[in-house]
Amino acid sequence: MIKQKATLLLADGTVFHGSLIGNPGTNGGEICFNTGMTGYQEIYTDPSYTGQVIVTTTSHIGNYGVHDEEIESDHPTIGGIVVNSFSETYSRLDGSGSLQDYLVKYKITGIADIDTRKLVRHIRSKGAMNAIISSEYEDNLEGLQKELDKLPDMNGLELSSTVCTQEPYFFGDENASIKVACLDFGIKKNILRNLAARGAFCKVYPAKAKLGEMEAWEPDAYFLSNGPGDPAVMEYAVDTVKEILATGKPVFGICLGHQLLAESVGISTYKMHHGHRGINHPIKNLKTGKSEITSQNHGFNISREDTEKNPDVEITHVHLNDNTVAGIRLKNKPAFSVQYHPESSPGPHDSRYLFDQFIAMINKN
Repeated sequence: MIKQKATLLLADGTVFHGSLIGNPGTNGGEICFNTGMTGYQEIYTDPSYTGQVIVTTTSHIGNYGVHDEEIESDHPTIGGIVVNSFSETYSRLDGSGSLQDYLVKYKITGIADIDTRKLVRHIRSKGAMNAIISSEYEDNLEGLQKELDKLPDMNGLELSSTVCTQEPYFFGDENASIKVACLDFGIKKNILRNLAARGAFCKVYPAKAKLGEMEAWEPDAYFLSNGPGDPAVMEYAVDTVKEILATGKPVFGICLGHQLLAESVGISTYKMHHGHRGINHPIKNLKTGKSEITSQNHGFNISREDTEKNPDVEITHVHLNDNTVAGIRLKNKPAFSVQYHPESSPGPHDSRYLFDQFIAMINKN
């Protein structure tokens, strides 16, 4: 098979030449890397990756195809993929199709046959930056640079309202004794599965839903989901979280939801050098003294300095690689959050106790 050429251009001028995978064309976003050894379909369909070009560090991608039950949203919203070795065929007996066909279906352009180890080392050194993949500008880097210059900077970008549900919907058993209102900033399906498995009936609301609309359903608690973009520019969401806290009902936030909870109590957020993305990140629970291996995907974090200065906030979890804040609890409200993904998919299940903790908090209330 003759492979079509493709080019990857980074904002700092670094160029990689490889082979086209997925849909022919040109697209891009902020480049980042995920160190997970499995679960590429869940990664590509995680709404938190909206507008990002994902480098997967494991060597072989596509070899087990895709499966209809292993998606975290209705469709991928990524800006492209970068892999080392790509397989257009797959060997999984119950697979729904090839990853190549899946990428073409959703018009995602990718590049293969490049040294992803070299690329990841470059990102770790230089930091996250915009990048673009193209099968159309092989001999025209100047033209490709002009396309790259059109891409927005992730810093200061609001994306949740573009990927969230546009209409409320239900998830779980309507006869369940617990009702949880979930604010969708880019929610993963496995979060809802974990809540429903613990006896919660969920109603999922758009990112810009008003408190009055949600309170009319008379929920027992609120969940703040993961999602893409910069939390510092999501004033609408921060204002809603403040109103939710004023109700006195239990609140649980994950990833972006964690950052929005922090913003609502005066803790600032910042853009990280290259973020945390993978399924082997070590976290220490400061309450129990135990460690857990976690799934993570975030390019922003909350300020440790602001958190330590706030007398109403307790740090409950820390990232053992860089000592960043990975979890907080409000001392004056039944609210807590973590920076990582306890629902995993992909990843280990070490942190799923947090869902049990949320349900226990609801029952106690």
